[in-house]
Amino acid sequence: MKGRGLMGVVAGVVLLAGGVSAQPATYELTVHELHQGLRQATGPRQKGFFLIDVRSPAEHRTGFIPGTDGNIDFRMMARRHRDIGAALDDHIVVYCQSGRRSGIAADVLAGLGYQFVYSVAGSMNAWRDAGYPVTPPER
Repeated sequence: MKGRGLMGVVAGVVLLAGGVSAQPATYELTVHELHQGLRQATGPRQKGFFLIDVRSPAEHRTGFIPGTDGNIDFRMMARRHRDIGAALDDHIVVYCQSGRRSGIAADVLAGLGYQFVYSVAGSMNAWRDAGYPVTPPER
């Protein structure tokens, strides 16, 4: 799943954070950085990261960020992290409704050994406030 897309955007985040340490760490992305990373991708498989909605399945069905690869309720992350399909050195971006649950999910993933985990600041609320598109609810 490694690729270009978000890599250029997050390279600055990792550099600002002082690089990757031996301790599990998570990083924070703005919705603008996520949007830029998604726009740079030439297709879903080329975006270079996994995008996971960690809201409840009921919330996910109300609409989600285009390019989302899956939905795993943040409370299930420790049990279902393998469902993402990511290697420990892949980049994983998680979002929820406001950013609180995505921060928890990011910490869980980092604690499991994933090296590049990003939580979206403000998550869906900030995404919608910025006027970015949302995949409509399933019918």
